[in-house]
Amino acid sequence: MGGPHRAVLLALCLLLMLSGARSQRASCALWCPPNSKCDSATTCRCDPGFSSFGEIITSPTEFCDDINECAPPATVSCGKFADCQNAEGSYYCMCSPGYELAAGGKTFRNESENTCQDVDECQQNRRLCKSPGICVNTQGSYTCLCPLGFEFKPEDPKQCTDVNECSLKQNPCHNTTHCLNTVGGYKCRCRPGWKPIPGSPNGPNNTVCEDVDECSLEQNPCHNTTHCLNTVGGYKCRCRPGWKPIPGSPNGPNNTVCEDVDECSLEQNPCHNTTHCLNTVGGYKCRCRPGWKPIPGSPNGPNNTVCEEMSFPSWTRPSGVSSKTLSHFFDKVEDLGRDFKPDSAKNTIQNLIMFVDELLEASGDLEVQNLSTRHHIASYLLLGLEEVLSILAQALPEPSFTYHSPSNTELSLMIQEQEEHGDRNVTVGQSQARMQLNWAVAAQDKDSGPTVVGILSSLNMQRLLANASLDLEAKKKDKLEEIHRSLIHGAQLKVLSAVNTVFLSNRNTKNLSLPVTFAFSHLPETPGPRQELICAFWEYDNDTGGHWATTGCQTLGSRNGSTTCRCSHLSSFAILMAHYNVQDPTLALITKVGLAFSLVCLLLCILTFLLVRPIQSSRTTVHLHLCICLFVGSAIFLAGIENEGGQVGLRCRLVAGLLHYFFLAVFCWMSLEGLELYFLVVRVFPGEGLSTRWLCLIGYGTPGVIVGISAAVNSQGYGRVLYCWLEPTNGFLWSFLGPVTVIILCNAVIFVITVWKLTQKFSEINPNMKKLKKARMLTSTAVAQIFVLGSTWVFGLFLFDPRSWVLSYIFSILNCLQGFFLFLLHCLLNKKVREEYWKWVCLVTRSKYSEFSSTTSATSHQTQVGDVPGQGCRNGRCPQRQLRPHWLLPLQALRPSESSM
Repeated sequence: MGGPHRAVLLALCLLLMLSGARSQRASCALWCPPNSKCDSATTCRCDPGFSSFGEIITSPTEFCDDINECAPPATVSCGKFADCQNAEGSYYCMCSPGYELAAGGKTFRNESENTCQDVDECQQNRRLCKSPGICVNTQGSYTCLCPLGFEFKPEDPKQCTDVNECSLKQNPCHNTTHCLNTVGGYKCRCRPGWKPIPGSPNGPNNTVCEDVDECSLEQNPCHNTTHCLNTVGGYKCRCRPGWKPIPGSPNGPNNTVCEDVDECSLEQNPCHNTTHCLNTVGGYKCRCRPGWKPIPGSPNGPNNTVCEEMSFPSWTRPSGVSSKTLSHFFDKVEDLGRDFKPDSAKNTIQNLIMFVDELLEASGDLEVQNLSTRHHIASYLLLGLEEVLSILAQALPEPSFTYHSPSNTELSLMIQEQEEHGDRNVTVGQSQARMQLNWAVAAQDKDSGPTVVGILSSLNMQRLLANASLDLEAKKKDKLEEIHRSLIHGAQLKVLSAVNTVFLSNRNTKNLSLPVTFAFSHLPETPGPRQELICAFWEYDNDTGGHWATTGCQTLGSRNGSTTCRCSHLSSFAILMAHYNVQDPTLALITKVGLAFSLVCLLLCILTFLLVRPIQSSRTTVHLHLCICLFVGSAIFLAGIENEGGQVGLRCRLVAGLLHYFFLAVFCWMSLEGLELYFLVVRVFPGEGLSTRWLCLIGYGTPGVIVGISAAVNSQGYGRVLYCWLEPTNGFLWSFLGPVTVIILCNAVIFVITVWKLTQKFSEINPNMKKLKKARMLTSTAVAQIFVLGSTWVFGLFLFDPRSWVLSYIFSILNCLQGFFLFLLHCLLNKKVREEYWKWVCLVTRSKYSEFSSTTSATSHQTQVGDVPGQGCRNGRCPQRQLRPHWLLPLQALRPSESSM
């Protein structure tokens, strides 16, 4: 039952509601205007956001108007960078143009919702501004700017255009430059013919220029017939003084061409009547006529040179020389000067040369003058001829002159004006000499008249210059000493060519700017050993009168009797054959005399060892062969040591080999003597040594083996260019010095041992004093011998530099005295030898023999010598048996005895 009742109740409620609405609608005014609502049956009320004249609308004529919430006084605040926008019946907020909400929306209702921020239009649209304008973002908007040098076009505010700074009223550049407009700027450039001042860069208003001097540039812009004239910002080409423009050639850069003006062809001669006019390129000169000279103080120049007739140059006789022949010559020269006329200059030159020839050919008392005076006279004549001939040549009318005298003296001259010869070479000469030089070297200076070049060749001048010395320059001397490996002790000279005197207008010829080349003819002669063809000049000397020298001259070559030279100065020249003295004359004399004396002493030693029988023993055999080897070696040295041919031939190599062999043999025999002494004292005291056969085998075989090996290894080492001895290069000399050094050292050791043993023997209890004293005497003699022979070659060992004259003299003197020392040691200091010599003297002079020896010694001596006891020299007479020739006894039969030890 509850369900049906509930449904009824719901239906009743619905009906009641519908009935109430109908009743209400029936009570509301139906005339309410738009945007309003019925308030009652008679009134209406405007909707929110609208308003009317009153709050309640009571009349149908009233209406509801929209309320503008954004209009002032503003009742709504949208906040910063936002604008209020009214809507019908409402409003909303929007960001101002150029701004946007951070969240990206479009509208909002109030300030609390405001998140407006600036929009960068330049990033959003890069083409907002037209090129080359620059877009610049601003707060809420953007703006377009033009770069520097641009401005907006009046017709298009967004379009930039270039500003022409150069067209402005105020020129932005310096007044020395011109303005050059560029896109967006300008440049200041130097005008043509101007250049920036250093440190002034090209740029707006900071470039400052200066004029360019085109005439000072390396490449002259004008023609070579004009001279350049610089102007501000340019240049002009003007004709030089004495030149004129070629017709049709205007004045202007590089197009003006000029030609020389011949002043001498003008109607009015510009020169003095004592001169002649000589046209030159761009001018003229006034020259004296041939045979005339400028008056002192009158320079060469246009219309101011005045000349006078030339006179013979002064040439007086030399002072301090007493010679009738020379005085007669200068008398002729004075007569020649008094009669001199410029027109006869040619005859005067010829006569002067003939006078000189007569003086030299018939020298008369000049030959008796001493050497220094003759050389003084020669120097005076050569210098005088140079000066006189150079002056007289200027009076010759012809440009060249040659003269050949009857005495074969030749003269060649060439004369030219400086303007004619220019800077070129000239060749002057004749059959005896030729010379090539540059005209600029011959000319004295500018505007000094004609230039003279001459050469005088005189064969007769050789007589006065005979026996002159040669002064070699240091470099030349060092080179010769290096070639010949010896000191140069002067030279012997032979003049092969004529004496050629060279003279020029230029008197300052000691150091020429350009060298002069000569070709001298001479007698064909081939240089021999230590000889050389040299080009020398005569140098004046106050002390000796003069000498030959080679400084500044170089010999280029010689062929077919002609030698070519080049010199940096001028004088009197000649070709000499120089024979250089590579030996010291004093040292050579000492060597030859000393060796001859040594040979005599060695021969006496050999005869003594053969003939004096009391001293013969094995040691005598050693001494005999030592002296024989030294005698043969010294004889070969004296006869054949010098290599005269200059070429190392078979003879020289054979001599060097023999010297090598015999001098080694000398030292081998000396070593055998030391060995004999060793056997005598140390080993078998007393006893026998080596047999004669072994002595000869060692003494002659050992040096033969050494020489054989040396010759097989290097046969070219025998012989030098100057001497027939061993070549020091590649150490070949040590094939001699090495064995000699070893022998000397070994003998020294043996002698030290011997002396030590002798000292021990003397300290024994019962020494044999007689034998010990004799052994001591033999040892002293052997030591002295090795000192004499050894010390000689010790100095020779250190004589590596032949220019060491001290060692050379010591070595030569000791070497020459070897024979004498051996004769002194083994003969003169030997008592038995002296007694035998005295007997020989008795036999020759038939005088009584003096008994200066002891009885025992005499008896023993007579027994040994006379072979008959008690028989000797009595009453000045010696028995014939004593003269038995002992040298006939074979050496092999000789045996050492106790009495002759």
